[in-house]
Amino acid sequence: MTQIITSFDQISGDYDAAFVDLWGCMHDGVTALPDAVAAMQKYRATGGVVVLVTNSPRPWDSVALQISDMGVPNDAWDAIATSGDSARAAMFRGIVGQKVWFMGESPRDDEFFTPPEIVDNPVDIQRVTLDQAEGIVCCGPFDPLADLDVNRPEFLHAKQKGLKLLCANPDIIVDRGEVREWCAGALAQLYTQMGGQSLYFGKPHPPIYDLARRRLAALNIAPSDPRIIAIGDGIRTDILGALQEDIDALFISGGLAAQETKTNGQPDPDALTNYLNSEQISTTFAIGQLR
Repeated sequence: MTQIITSFDQISGDYDAAFVDLWGCMHDGVTALPDAVAAMQKYRATGGVVVLVTNSPRPWDSVALQISDMGVPNDAWDAIATSGDSARAAMFRGIVGQKVWFMGESPRDDEFFTPPEIVDNPVDIQRVTLDQAEGIVCCGPFDPLADLDVNRPEFLHAKQKGLKLLCANPDIIVDRGEVREWCAGALAQLYTQMGGQSLYFGKPHPPIYDLARRRLAALNIAPSDPRIIAIGDGIRTDILGALQEDIDALFISGGLAAQETKTNGQPDPDALTNYLNSEQISTTFAIGQLR
């Protein structure tokens, strides 16, 4: 049964490390959430290790600069693992071929095509038009506010060619302040529904958790078999991924599911139970906002 807590420090002493989502937990897409920042600073001050685990398609160092500009300071985290790093590594190993059709927002997502340091002898990736492509690389929609169906003609052509779609961000939606936007995961879901094959590297899929554990181990400040808790507001990304990795989870109900859980400071217990039952997913703990 899910335990509703009022602050992270009620349970933080039971864990050596926290795998913490960014969007909806540490910031709202525009600015840092002060209570969440303070909670992670306090956790680190008492010996906890914070690995930010995000479905951002960006490299980790780019994410570090981005969140710093939002007001998330460096002393609130120890390492960052991104879906983008995991997906880039796969792309530069040739998982969707050498010639790729790119979906995303240029120039913001162009850094995805910089080879990561973790790949030896990277494939020479070339961005081409869809008719020349051997695969699709998707960092997100061309327009995150547009109806997804505008992509159907290109996806039909890609499916007929047998192209695989590499999804750099499995999130379906995010809230940028008060505005809800589509993410790459929504496009990958549509492509799969149309009969295409989509490949995922972020939460809730195993590759990003392997990367997060590697980043944690590289710090050499946690036990060799650390007790880990995952924190996030995505029930089918953060929480499902934690369950699949056999990691305890703290669900932030005031994020994407604020309406469904009737979160007003804290989740309504009955609404939270109904929501979790409807999603057929359980979580160890829940709280309205990370604090």
